[in-house]
Amino acid sequence: MGNLWNPFRKNEATPEGVFVVAQLNAQVQPVDRYEYYEAPMAEILQEAGLGEVTGGGTMLLADHAGIQYCDLEILTQDTSPQTLAFLRNALESLGAPKGSLLKVDGLEDMPIGKAEGMGIYLNGTDLPDDVYATSDVNEVIETCEALMEGIGAFRGHWDGNTETGLFFYGESYGLMKAAVTEFVENYPLCARCRFEQVA
Repeated sequence: MGNLWNPFRKNEATPEGVFVVAQLNAQVQPVDRYEYYEAPMAEILQEAGLGEVTGGGTMLLADHAGIQYCDLEILTQDTSPQTLAFLRNALESLGAPKGSLLKVDGLEDMPIGKAEGMGIYLNGTDLPDDVYATSDVNEVIETCEALMEGIGAFRGHWDGNTETGLFFYGESYGLMKAAVTEFVENYPLCARCRFEQVA
């Protein structure tokens, strides 16, 4: 377990209602969590008149070795089966990955999420210096996104001490990996990288 990294949460009086925590199995930075999940979910709730997003956080692994998950705090008027189903469907429409949960005090956690996740971990220490000097990680991201158009999309990254993780989410890990494998095998910066299914 790690520390809750949560730079956007505000110290405000607790509003009236029932809190639901959407724990998303997504390895995304706070700014990406806000863009892909928090802001659009707030808009969906406002349009439906069912509540609001009151905050969000990102849980880091021990020693800040990566992101474990992120979460959204959602304030609703009730936690009826219909409301929870609405929240599940809304989050899944935004790409909530498999292994995510809706958590309500006093109720059993509700599994949610349909998207699968793929991590490409670039080796940051063992390649020739000229590869790091002449290669561009943004080219890796943009090319992979183009190759998996309609299948998956880039959602975040993590810079570690020895490798950089690039995280893509979509309908199928297998399809995403198949779409980018030839490029990854031939782009110098991807030498000695590894794939991992992260959701």
